[in-house]
Amino acid sequence: MKQILIIHLNQEDSNETVHFLDQDIQIQRIGANGDAEKVKELIQTYDGKVDAIGLDGYPDTLELGNAKQTHVLGASLRGLAEQTPVVDGCNICAGLERWGIILADRAEPGIFSQKRILMVPGLNHRGLSDALERRSPQIRYADPILYFALPNFPGVGSKITLAQAAAPTLEQLKEQPFRRITPQAGTPGTPRYTEAFEWADMLAGDIGAIRRYAPLELKHKTILVDYATEEDVADLQARGAAILVTLMPALGEKGDLGQWSAATIEAALVALRSDPDKPLSEDTYLDLLATIEWQPCVRYLQPEESNINRFAFVIHPLNVSFIHKHPAFRWTRFLPDELVETVAAYMPPMYVSRITGGQSPTTGQRIEGTLISLAATPRQMMKHGERFTYDRLHKAVLMSERRGARLMGLGAFTSVVGDAGITVAHESDIAITSGNSLTVAATLEAAKQAVVKMGATDLTQGKVMIIGATGSIGAVCSRLLAQAIYDVVLVSIEPERLIELKRTIQEETPGSKVAIATRPDELLPECDLIVTATSAFGQRIVDISKCKPGAVICDVARPPDINPQEAALRPDVLVIESGEVLIPGDIDFGYDIGLPPKTAYACLAETALLAMDGRFEDYTLGRNISVERVKEIYRLFKKHEFQIAGLRSFEDFITDEDLVAKRALAEKLRHDPAYFEKVRT
Repeated sequence: MKQILIIHLNQEDSNETVHFLDQDIQIQRIGANGDAEKVKELIQTYDGKVDAIGLDGYPDTLELGNAKQTHVLGASLRGLAEQTPVVDGCNICAGLERWGIILADRAEPGIFSQKRILMVPGLNHRGLSDALERRSPQIRYADPILYFALPNFPGVGSKITLAQAAAPTLEQLKEQPFRRITPQAGTPGTPRYTEAFEWADMLAGDIGAIRRYAPLELKHKTILVDYATEEDVADLQARGAAILVTLMPALGEKGDLGQWSAATIEAALVALRSDPDKPLSEDTYLDLLATIEWQPCVRYLQPEESNINRFAFVIHPLNVSFIHKHPAFRWTRFLPDELVETVAAYMPPMYVSRITGGQSPTTGQRIEGTLISLAATPRQMMKHGERFTYDRLHKAVLMSERRGARLMGLGAFTSVVGDAGITVAHESDIAITSGNSLTVAATLEAAKQAVVKMGATDLTQGKVMIIGATGSIGAVCSRLLAQAIYDVVLVSIEPERLIELKRTIQEETPGSKVAIATRPDELLPECDLIVTATSAFGQRIVDISKCKPGAVICDVARPPDINPQEAALRPDVLVIESGEVLIPGDIDFGYDIGLPPKTAYACLAETALLAMDGRFEDYTLGRNISVERVKEIYRLFKKHEFQIAGLRSFEDFITDEDLVAKRALAEKLRHDPAYFEKVRT
């Protein structure tokens, strides 16, 4: 059995046997408490008696950024042994950190993406900082705070100043005692400024330095270190840290907590190398490293933080009045609306709220969301062009990634700008959906319920009109409605696309009767159900006075195509909003989205549903919504026990009394043509 000695900075001693690379290794750990003389004595005592000696916390080289410096005392230790190799982990640490980051990112996609990262410290963690810089542009270094107690002035610890400060920093540290170079858990003699720690989402570096210098409150933070003990875990857990990631191999079961330092791993590799004469370099270890079955440990420290799938959803004001209503912008009521709307469009995306409490009754999977708002109204988005909105949606994607979302939904007009999400998805590292598949499914379900409640007994004998039929939502609604109600009228301002859609429906649903028109007026009096799915921005779409008695209008458009004043002209006609959805669990949107409690727009519900099912993929994109996707999302809807919310008309729930009154009036109008004509005019 191979034997290695690990000399570490603390005081406790231990002896343990591990099974690593198919061999047993006895690891004897002796604490020298940072005393260089004791380290020298231990090296000389065990020289020739063990297969390798690892110096844990006693580096011979200091590296920060692109600068390197020899540590005077550390370098003197390496040559004391005449027979046994002495290592400090520097030959493998950077490589294992880089590879560990890759493996951890595969195991927990997005765990590092766009996070605010503070290196605690960056010293001798070049591999870690290099790997993290590829995944986040927001990385800072706590080295000036840790080693010199500098305040958190602008520029201190930034990547920009690192290049200039690294060499002078190492010059100051090259003769410092080991316990200052590698801080251990405890209380610092001089308190450190905490602003940089509070800024960070993730603290990466040495567990001892983090425990010593980080604030007591670490709520929601991720801790990324080479290794940690169960004592470290307990401390982080008590301080509220959310996730602990250890990068070094566990020398045990795959995925176990990495409790061994890079010096220990390197000493083990030295002991196990096939040729004792090979140099102690990274190249020598590569073959051995390649055979390690190893997975970094990702441990959730707080029960409420574990097993949560996260998503984000983008909203925007439908008109300038929505801006006035926001608590932070109520003062804009005293400014001209046109000025407010114009200026607001240039604002960056804003964090609105955290969506909590969603949980599948079927699988138990929990979800959390982030609500993000653009400040541009649909009119401003149209005015500025596609790229203007794409750029703001890309910033929203980065915000979503930072908060752990692996899927972002596009709400309201953001789902139809340009190519309806395709470009946004192409430029994003997380999945994107417009939510329109569930919008279609929920709309059709709500329309079915409404028609039945208005007295229809056989839907196949009715007639349906779809206005905006060639749009992304309108087209798939038309195809699906034709399979249930065989007599359909397609209305659109794009005649050439109407012809194509008519042919598609006739091929998919033989025997269906399909009429096409560029205006709804002529055929409107014949239709039992009218679905409006336009982007008309306040233009009059439907002359409601021409509707059949007791007709149902399902208004999918945002902004809506029908206003309350128009609906009041025909109290027998039932105008409903597009299908709204109840998300299972104790859902809390953290913000008034304009719907009753626990109720979501279908596009938001689709995003939540995909997260609940673990479907982190681009789902509904572009203007050609797949019928198969609509049917699939409806199956997921049923699987996770989502429900259609109660029917609403202009933000008010439709009661049974309302329906009775509308049915009675409709019946009277059918039997009294003279009275019907009077009502219409």
